[in-house]
This record gives sequence, structure tokens and C-alpha cells, in this order.
Amino acid sequence: MSYIKYAPRPTRIAMALSLVACLSAPSLAFADQYQDAAKRWIESEFQPSTLTPEEQMAEMQWFIDAAESLRGQEINVVSETLTTHKYESEVLAKAFREITGINLTHTLLQEGDVVQKLQTQMYSGTNIYDGWVNDSDLIGTHFRYGKVVPIDTITEKHPEFTSPTLDLDDFIGLSFTTSPDGTLYQLPDQQFANLYWFRADWFADPELKKQFEEKYGYELGVPVNWSAYEDIAEFFTNDVKTIDGKRVYGHMDYGKKDPSLGWRFTDAWFSMAGAGDKGIPNGLPVDEWGIRVDECHPVGSSMSRGGATNSPAAVYATEKYVEWLRKYAPPAAQGMTFSEAGPVPAQGNIAQQVFWYTAFTADMTKEGLPVVNEDGTPKWRMAPSPVGAYWEDGMKKGYQDVGAWTFLESTPEKRRLGAWLYAQFVTSKTASLKKTLVGLTPIRESDIQSQAMTDAAPKLGGLVEFYRSPARLQWTPTGTNVPDYPKLAQLWWQYVSQAASGESTAQEALDGLAEAQDRILERLERAGVQEVCGPKLNEPRDPQYWIDQPGAPKPKLENEKPQGVTVAYEELLKSWGQE
Repeated sequence: MSYIKYAPRPTRIAMALSLVACLSAPSLAFADQYQDAAKRWIESEFQPSTLTPEEQMAEMQWFIDAAESLRGQEINVVSETLTTHKYESEVLAKAFREITGINLTHTLLQEGDVVQKLQTQMYSGTNIYDGWVNDSDLIGTHFRYGKVVPIDTITEKHPEFTSPTLDLDDFIGLSFTTSPDGTLYQLPDQQFANLYWFRADWFADPELKKQFEEKYGYELGVPVNWSAYEDIAEFFTNDVKTIDGKRVYGHMDYGKKDPSLGWRFTDAWFSMAGAGDKGIPNGLPVDEWGIRVDECHPVGSSMSRGGATNSPAAVYATEKYVEWLRKYAPPAAQGMTFSEAGPVPAQGNIAQQVFWYTAFTADMTKEGLPVVNEDGTPKWRMAPSPVGAYWEDGMKKGYQDVGAWTFLESTPEKRRLGAWLYAQFVTSKTASLKKTLVGLTPIRESDIQSQAMTDAAPKLGGLVEFYRSPARLQWTPTGTNVPDYPKLAQLWWQYVSQAASGESTAQEALDGLAEAQDRILERLERAGVQEVCGPKLNEPRDPQYWIDQPGAPKPKLENEKPQGVTVAYEELLKSWGQE
């Protein structure tokens, strides 16, 4: 199986706007109220934008015209409760209603509830929502079951409802929402990465730098590998201990038996350790979940079937997670969930965090926080995640979340088209830059390269530099090897929690996980419910056979803690521009 990059399309803003001008000739059918609303929103809310006000008005005029046959319709869409989606629900949905005359409601639910309702509609055929912002992690599910109407199908079948200024080439996440045959299934709505977070002010302290180098023989800086991360965690937790009279810790994480513990691992922890194969956006033939595919067919996740879910590298990743949580994080972290642990670094007593989402950026830059200077600049920075002992060049380095617009076949077409107009509206160039500045989850290259983002960069701790860097391509969502994300993802927290609590060893927990995943793959194969690329499990054999083959699963290293390596943050920023 090969990944096909989404084919470029000949879109140019000037050509598109010219077309808009032709389409939007004055018509008595359109009341002045919609144009007046568009002008008001452009002036009061949709600034800054990469378009001029005149270009914004032309883009909005297209929405006014396209909505004519749908005006007065009730449309319902849903997403999870991120800052970006809250802005869409409270602000952009209202703007859409006033500008188009379509009565749209944007509901916010917890991520688990969104997935559960999505599954219900997929399996029952009963329409619940007309449009879904659904993680691209389900791309392997969507293209196999045939329940999703691809974006390509909508744009080809309904050009009259597809904005001439959509400019798909401008979206930075299309490779994550595209199937192996090159079909675009979902339209990205927000993106954020899982990076390394650290207290830049502490790392720059001359006395702390001196103490660290005297003990470890290399400079205190951004860790390149897990060995350095562990040394830094040990240093701050057990050597520094207190700063300004406050107890400090060298690591932050969470360990409560909770569904969010599964994300801690499925969001590419094994790839950061080096458990999978080389390949961008995901390892092939073995991905970061440890699932092997033959062409596009999943053939197993246990080592006995050629997978790597219970391989030495995966065990190493799990053992390091448990060790660091117990030794270097605040004691309360072991009983926390993802949402409870997220705000802790902002309280000012955490030196670094290896697994930190850029979606927290807005909450970490608020005035008055212990981690924010008086001038509003952060005392912390974000950087590429360090990698484990099994990682090799050519592998992905971490996870990137992509919430993307998804449309189901079970939705009546007219309602689906209304939701499609809204999806284009909230990702339009008229609104997307302002939305990016509010939620800090960029989706368009033009927004990332804008002057507004340059101006905001000093207060965002490295977010703009990361997204302008070629390095961002090594951070990707769950890929197409995973044939049923909802069914498989729910297994992870149940088994990982056994290792986190000490109920079992990492090897025992992962053996159980690998076996459980293979049972689900086997059931999917027997049921024959997936239209294309369904599982075809390998027969079990001696795992040594697979270990002896090139790539994953990899044999256990004699030394899983090589010499620690760090880099100065300033040098790191320079290297991003050279990649």
C-alpha cells in the first residue's frame, strides 16, 4: 500500500474571486439583510483576515447566493468541546445564520459522546446530526465501511454548493484525511500537535545549567532523546527540588484508569519510542499502534502475527511512562485524568512535559499566570518531542490531532448540503485567521504565514515557528492501518491502566492488548462488514520469525538508555528553517 498525496488543484484566489463576481450579480431574490449582515460581521468580527474586506465581501456574497434554496432549513452539526469549536458554536454559527438565512445549530459534546453518536448513526442509518467534526483518526474506519460521503464526491456532484474560494491546496492537513487510493474523505477544521513543553527561564538559569553539566557532563537544554529527558526529570525532581520556595518536579503526566489514558498511548507514544516502521504520515507496514498491514489489509498487532503492539520497543515505551510518572511527577498525577492534569504546568512547579498538546497554548498564556511574564510573553516554550531509543530517521515523531468535517450517507442530501455550506464557512479565508488566533489550531498555510501570526508569535511560545517549520510533517494523526478506531481505541486504556497501577507488568499488559486487538480484527474479518481493505489476519507463528525480518517488530536493545543529548533552543529554531 502506498500513500498518495492529495492531488494539487489549480486554484488561484484571483480567478476564484473573478468567478464569485460573476456568480453574485445583483438579484431581487436576495434580501439586502444578508448583505448588510455580511458587511457587519466582516467589520466587527472577521478581522484580521488574509483577504481584503472587498475580497471577504465577495466570498460572503457567494454564501448568500448558494444558500438561497436552503434558506429557512434547520441544520444540526456537532463537535467536541475545544476552544476552537466553542468559538464556532457561539460566534460563527450565529454569523452563518444571519448571513445565509439557514437556521444552523452547532452542538458541543465531549469527544467520547461525539464518537458514540457517530457510531450509532453509522450503524443504524438514523440521522442524528447533519455534519460532524470528527477526528481524522477515524480515516481508516471511514474509507473501509463506506458510510461516509467523501469530500471529493460532494465537490464533484455539487459544484454549485462548493465555494470557488475553498482553495483545498491551502489546507495543511489533507494527507491525514485522504484514503490510500487518494480520495479526500474529510475537510480539516482544526489541528494541534503533541509536543515537548519546558520552562525556558529555568533552563536558561546559569546556576542550574552549571549544576546540571557538572552532574551529567552535557548542557541543560531541549532534550533530543528520552535519555536526556529522564536526566532532566531526575535533576529537577531530586537535585533542584525547590525554586523560590516552591516544590518543583521534572515531569508531568497522568495515570488514572480512564478513557483518556488510552489517548496518552494511541496518540503516537509508541512511535515516539520507535516501535513502528519508517514512513510519513504513518509507519508502513507496521504503524504506531503496532498494527501490520499487507497492502491495505490489517494482518495483526501481536508479534506472533507480525505486529508490534507487544514488542520490546512498545514495552520500553510503557515502562518509561510508568517509571517517569512514579518517580518524577507530582504524587497526585497518578490519580489524574487528562483534563485534570492539563492545567497543572501553568501553576508554575513543573520543569518539563514530554507529552503536551499545543491546544493548551491559549490557556497557558493568560495574564497573571505564574508561567507568564508581566509583558504577556511566556516563561515556557514548546519544542519537538524527544525520541526513544528505538526511534530511527524517517519515522514519525509524534501525534497531530485533526478535527475534520465528516458527512454521512444516512443524512438527507439537502441537510448534508446545508452542513457542507457551514463547514466551508467556518474554514473560509474570511473567518479562518480570526478563528486561528482565538483557538490556536491552524488549518491553512496562508493563515500560518500571515503577518497577524508573525505579530502573535512572541506570546505563543514557539507555536508559530513549529507550524512554519518543515518539521511539522513528522507529527501526524492515527492512520489508515487502524480499521475500526472506536472499537480498538477503547481497549488501550483498559490494558495500559493495568501497567500504570502495578496490577501487571508492561509486557503482560501489552500481551493482553495485542491479543484483544487481534480478536477484534478477527471478528471484523469474519463479519465481512468492511467494504474495502478489511482485515486478513496472519496465522500465528514464532515471534522470532518476525523479529528477524527488517523493521518492526524490532529486537530488544542491549542498551535502552544511550547518552543523553540536548540542543539549545535558539539552535533548534535555526535548524527548523534549514530542514
